Amino acid sequence: MAAGGSAATRAQEARRHERELREQLRAAQEEARRWEAAGEGERSVAAKLLMLTERGWRLLVDRRWPGTRSANVDMLLVGPGGVFVIDVKNWRSAPRTDGGHLVAGGQRRDGEIDKLLAMTRVAEGAVASLGMSPVAVHPLMVFAGRSLDATLGRVRLLGELDAASALMAERCRLGAAVVRAIAGHLEEVFPAYEASAVRPARPAAPSVPSVSTEDGLFDVARLRDAAMEAARNAPIEQWMTFLHPDQVALVRRNWAGPARISGPAGTGKTVVALHRAAHLAQRTTGRILYVTFANNLPRVQSTFLREMSPAVADRIEFRSLHSWSLKFLEERRIPHRLHGDRARTAFNLAWSHRGRDSILSALEPAPHYWQEEVDYVIKGRGITRFEEYAAVVRRRRRLNLRRVHREAVWELYEEYERIRTERGVHDFHDLLGLALAEARERPASPPYAAVIADEVQDLTLVGVRLLHALVGDAPNGLLLVGDGQQSVYPGGFRLADAGIEVRGDRGQILRTNYRNAKEILDAALAVVAEDAFDDIDGTPTAGRRDVDSACHHGVVTRVVSRTPAEQDAALLAALRDAGPDVWPDSAVLCRSKHETDRCRRLLADARIPVCSLEQYDGHPVDAVKLGTYRRAKGLEFKHVYLPDHIPLASAAVNDDITRERQELFRAQLFVAMTRARDTLWLGTVSREP
Repeated sequence: MAAGGSAATRAQEARRHERELREQLRAAQEEARRWEAAGEGERSVAAKLLMLTERGWRLLVDRRWPGTRSANVDMLLVGPGGVFVIDVKNWRSAPRTDGGHLVAGGQRRDGEIDKLLAMTRVAEGAVASLGMSPVAVHPLMVFAGRSLDATLGRVRLLGELDAASALMAERCRLGAAVVRAIAGHLEEVFPAYEASAVRPARPAAPSVPSVSTEDGLFDVARLRDAAMEAARNAPIEQWMTFLHPDQVALVRRNWAGPARISGPAGTGKTVVALHRAAHLAQRTTGRILYVTFANNLPRVQSTFLREMSPAVADRIEFRSLHSWSLKFLEERRIPHRLHGDRARTAFNLAWSHRGRDSILSALEPAPHYWQEEVDYVIKGRGITRFEEYAAVVRRRRRLNLRRVHREAVWELYEEYERIRTERGVHDFHDLLGLALAEARERPASPPYAAVIADEVQDLTLVGVRLLHALVGDAPNGLLLVGDGQQSVYPGGFRLADAGIEVRGDRGQILRTNYRNAKEILDAALAVVAEDAFDDIDGTPTAGRRDVDSACHHGVVTRVVSRTPAEQDAALLAALRDAGPDVWPDSAVLCRSKHETDRCRRLLADARIPVCSLEQYDGHPVDAVKLGTYRRAKGLEFKHVYLPDHIPLASAAVNDDITRERQELFRAQLFVAMTRARDTLWLGTVSREP
């Protein structure tokens, strides 16, 4: 090697090493600046959020992420509004959302969203052991020094300047004892870093005092009791979304195919279904369809879910089955002419042509019974051939029809279809049939991630087949919720008839009544004690079922009046004695629309404010709710008044039809009585001379 060559080589290596060290130094300095900025951002945000601790909130700062070696959770905030998993960002560039992505500095930052959602799932699992619904856990990204309020999926994006006020505006979900217990539990699951870079700004406001198991605050049973008591004391609208801790597992469960949740009245089936819808929306990117039979319920349920989980509310579609079918056909440009009045006229003409002078009139001269036969037994089951009708088991129909009678019914049906077709009108059952044919030929695009059917026992077989066609047997796809004892319409079906197989733990029965006071539940069960029924899975069930009660006490008041006028006076006196403070949580329910209209005039003349169940949307109103037994399905009230609840006996020509009518009325009365949580007022007019 030439003289000086070795020294030159070593000098080059030294300079290269120097450059590497300088690059490492710059990288380390940049990393340090980022951590310092993050630390400054977290301290600044923590200072803003500490003000919430004076209002019952608990703040946990810089916690270890369980299951990881070094990852941390910036903050956990527990308060009346729920549990918030907080990730603080102190970015130089302003954040924004663009096409479903988080963007800052011209780059997508979706990985930060994924990380926060993963943290949130850990927190959900932690509070699930305490019986908390996952809808009470919220992912929140807070941007230091920024003003922002946006959402990205289920993640809420808030600026530091907006965070405290936004959280204070959250609906109150948790009581003080529950907040302390949950915060104490999360302290154990997410332990603090020993050398945290972020400290609360004020030493006088520590995160959360540890919760002692000795004083009972961390006892799960007492925690659940405290949560239930807080829900009972809230307005009835908040109570109707209260998920009992024992039911949380159903909300979070994974099912390999179609599933069903059943159980007696008051066991929380609808609440489970609502929380399930929110949970699935949090876990998927697809749409969720939530359907029921009654057209007033979707408004109420949509309001409840938006209050529970606003971040995912826009991806859950609430519809009555008929309104969804109408919208579906319009979107697909399928010709249809729905006209209920003209369809009824067509049936009346068919009855005059083929029914009035037939053997059917000797069994039952009122055409309404035979219209129900056509609507629910033939068209509701999608029957198009006589031999199929001749062999079908007529669920919930007591009158025995021999073949000659069924032939007469079929002639009536064919005449109705001929007249209806000539006049170019469809009835509601035609609507479902058209939608089913279209869904089978051209499935929905994009498909629904899940379909939940509430009050499924009131749907027809064609309606259930339609819902099944939308999602098939996909995992977590179809959930059917309902109770055969609460069916208030004639006809019926079996899940097997719809080609739906519910196996093993995919069929769940709720057995604890959390709604009704024991006295109310006993009175309601006495009404249907002798009315055995077959559920939609084919299980024969006694009318007086074994129901576990949460055992709070209530009052059943029975008032017998000699005349309708005397009954009206007694009803008004009871409402006035209760007072205006109680009216928002009360309902007057009537047997028919005619009786409802009469009660509306009575209350208006007495200057008692009324909100019709046809208009009620789930928001609290300073008025007594008023509607029919059927319109009250799926709802509940602290106080229920049933004036003139025992009608005059109306014997039919045939004893079997009389029995069928009476059973159907008792089912409707049972539904109305079980809408009452705390008090039930039963009025009767003796009508004795």
